[in-house]
Amino acid sequence: MSTKNVDIYTDGACRGNPGPGGWGASLRYNGQQKDLFGSEVESTNNRMELMAVIQALESLTRPCTVKIFTDSKYVLDGMTKWLPNWKKKGWKTAAKKPVKNVELWQRLDAAVQVNEVSWQWVKGHAGDEGNECADALANRGIDEMLR
Repeated sequence: MSTKNVDIYTDGACRGNPGPGGWGASLRYNGQQKDLFGSEVESTNNRMELMAVIQALESLTRPCTVKIFTDSKYVLDGMTKWLPNWKKKGWKTAAKKPVKNVELWQRLDAAVQVNEVSWQWVKGHAGDEGNECADALANRGIDEMLR
């Protein structure tokens, strides 16, 4: 049984931080593209970056091999560096403070467990087609909410 290879481009946006927020994700599989977006009335950029990845992973209907492209060092470092220690320390940071956005990190951690996920940082607003698409989707989320 082969698993699906899916590329996912994600981005979050906020107008004010905090302020109206949007998230966008563009999933690419076998020449197909599925775009997702959403919004929150009051959010932060970091929360929207997390929501983009969570929503994309939760939209998958079966386990996949996933490569996530993000311009968020917060999401990338959280998943590749900080998460194991947060979990060991009962969701506390190295400074013994509660992890911010803990419910989203826990939801993302659960979504990652179902799939084989690798992470790739991309420079934002630098012409990467997938990243530009995710950015446009995140802003569309805000625009449609504010209509």
